[in-house]
Amino acid sequence: MSIADRLRRLTAAPLLSDPRLLLGLWLLLAVLAALAKMSPERCNNYLIFEGVFRHASHGLPLYDYYPSEYHDHNLYGPFFALLIAPFALLPHPAGLALWAAALAASLFFAVKALPGGRGMQVFVWWFCAHELLTALFMQQFNIAVAAAIVGAFALVEKEKEPWAALLIAVGALVKIYGLAGLAFFLFSKHKRRFALWCAGWGAGLALLPMAAFGPQYIAEQYGAWAACLADKNSLNAGSLMQNISLLGLVHRTTGLQFNDLWLMAPGAALFAAPYLRRRQRQHLAFRFAFLASALLFVVLFSSGSESSGYIIALTGAVVWYASAPWKRGGWDAGLMVFAFVLTSLSPSDLFPAYLRERYVQPYALKALPCALIWFKLSAEMLTRDYAARPCPTPKTSEPR
Repeated sequence: MSIADRLRRLTAAPLLSDPRLLLGLWLLLAVLAALAKMSPERCNNYLIFEGVFRHASHGLPLYDYYPSEYHDHNLYGPFFALLIAPFALLPHPAGLALWAAALAASLFFAVKALPGGRGMQVFVWWFCAHELLTALFMQQFNIAVAAAIVGAFALVEKEKEPWAALLIAVGALVKIYGLAGLAFFLFSKHKRRFALWCAGWGAGLALLPMAAFGPQYIAEQYGAWAACLADKNSLNAGSLMQNISLLGLVHRTTGLQFNDLWLMAPGAALFAAPYLRRRQRQHLAFRFAFLASALLFVVLFSSGSESSGYIIALTGAVVWYASAPWKRGGWDAGLMVFAFVLTSLSPSDLFPAYLRERYVQPYALKALPCALIWFKLSAEMLTRDYAARPCPTPKTSEPR
């Protein structure tokens, strides 16, 4: 029995595939992560998030450094001040715990909304559990970005474009990765309606903070956000904790310095090329492949990618593996094992510290398995037929 068959049988077990059990597991991971990071010295990112609402409430700059409150500074859009408000208004322990639970629940239910059988959903919930914990320890919005992209795809498939547009707008106004949800525009049966809802939600939500904090103040903060992102992009190359992407992998392993557009432009072309296979768009498996590609692409081709962002990419890797209408072979299973070991486990104590500090971090090797998966996925999307395969009928012996 192949590894894929063993995994399929294991995740099909009634207890292990029960969504209620798995939701409980994901929420338990959120609670454990919150408890582990409850002290102010260990939850710096959440302190930044609380500070976004507090500073906006007092008309203070959202992108300045506040060393007496926390390290580093805010990188999320002004709309985030409203999104974090219900959590920031609570006492710190409760707010942090509920924030972590909300992040975990957002991705869980986005995956649960995906069309098709339960197998892919269960595979994501189990395979990505450790990476979810890594992201929860950092308290960052990347989990919700994955939820927004996956949820937008699911809603487009269900012809609920207004709600898909809402998820895209929320994701993009906090972290521009959310724009990846627009990759599913060509799959919509109501493209004009989808475009109008995207424009409407985008404009409405962008202006909404002005009602709470004042038009001039928020307009200034949008300008400061753009400048902050531009400055951050130039600083990412020198940080071991940033640019953990295909871009960083190439720069660090070759030692060459060049404009990232030399990689991003061909990458974008390769990402978009499968759109030309119009006949394949009718197949759900092909559309799933685009979802996988979008989830991988936004992480692999961003200089701002960090370890906690790989909850997005690994979700894409599972969708790639589980949605193919053909039987995956040993090499594909090997890539998934490689991704789990090097991408998911490498930041943890389960991975040898010497290898992590000597090789994985300096050379951004966390990105390598996902890069290999994305290139293989891109080749499949350009060459394979995604039509659903009929189940083979058992052979019957002929009468004598």
